[in-house]
Amino acid sequence: MIAKTPKTPYYAVIFTSLRTDEDPEYNKMSKRMVALAEEQKGFLGIESAKEELGITVSYWDSLESIRAWKSVDEHRKAQKKGIEKWYAAYKVRICKVENDYEF
Repeated sequence: MIAKTPKTPYYAVIFTSLRTDEDPEYNKMSKRMVALAEEQKGFLGIESAKEELGITVSYWDSLESIRAWKSVDEHRKAQKKGIEKWYAAYKVRICKVENDYEF
């Protein structure tokens, strides 16, 4: 589903990852992180595509909201587990969205 984002500007966090071997615990944690993000102040939406390369883009109203999300304890624990177990590699990019349009 395409996220319904507000009028620009807003921010996007692009999380690109290469996974290690499948682990059923990962899918459960991934769903929990989406649910937890949706509860955060400033969260606007999320889009994700996962094949060999996973790309998840979350949308936020401010850099402060992104920083607050990064510091949520449960999210930090999931990040640690990701580094230790679930990801072979990942990269995070934070962008200011200055224009968007749709069909």
